[in-house]
Amino acid sequence: MSRPPFRIAVAGTHSTGKTTFLTRLKELFEQRGLAVAYVHDSAVNAQEKGFPILAHHTFESTAWLMARAIELETEATIAADVVLVDRPVADALGYLLAALRHTNRSIAPARAEALERICEAWAPEYDLSFLTVLDPSVELGAGRDGDALFRARAAEEVTRVVNRFMPGRHLLCHGGADAALALAITAFEDYEPEAS
Repeated sequence: MSRPPFRIAVAGTHSTGKTTFLTRLKELFEQRGLAVAYVHDSAVNAQEKGFPILAHHTFESTAWLMARAIELETEATIAADVVLVDRPVADALGYLLAALRHTNRSIAPARAEALERICEAWAPEYDLSFLTVLDPSVELGAGRDGDALFRARAAEEVTRVVNRFMPGRHLLCHGGADAALALAITAFEDYEPEAS
């Protein structure tokens, strides 16, 4: 690999097409002979470790998810030409904010600011980012949390966080993936990393 890998992040609430889109994108890059690393969020691992997730997120679970995402994304850069990130760091903060709103909880402002600083510091690592748009008529995937109100709140808060920290993101609407796939391929082909 002669240049740093190209990183593409897709953010959004659950069952909005992130994984489907990234799976298709991975296939397209691999057809071009590129080494592709796919990094998925670690919520399942967080839950297995005993951290609360979804509407029960806490500062601790969010900090752990962010740290784990940064670790996995960084490890993926070792041998990949392209790193595909299913849920960037900002997603974790969006889900926490949705959980706090949904359950009428709060955290200390200093803790919220610490998480925001992580999002701000890490956002420039993504060369291209997408934000999915919630279509409530699309059914939830199998085994997904069925709380429609929380899902909508997560979409709102993730959107707010991504718009704040990842302003160059592109919207990814249900059924509109072909244009986004083409954009990702073109962006990779035009990629010229900054000197480190």
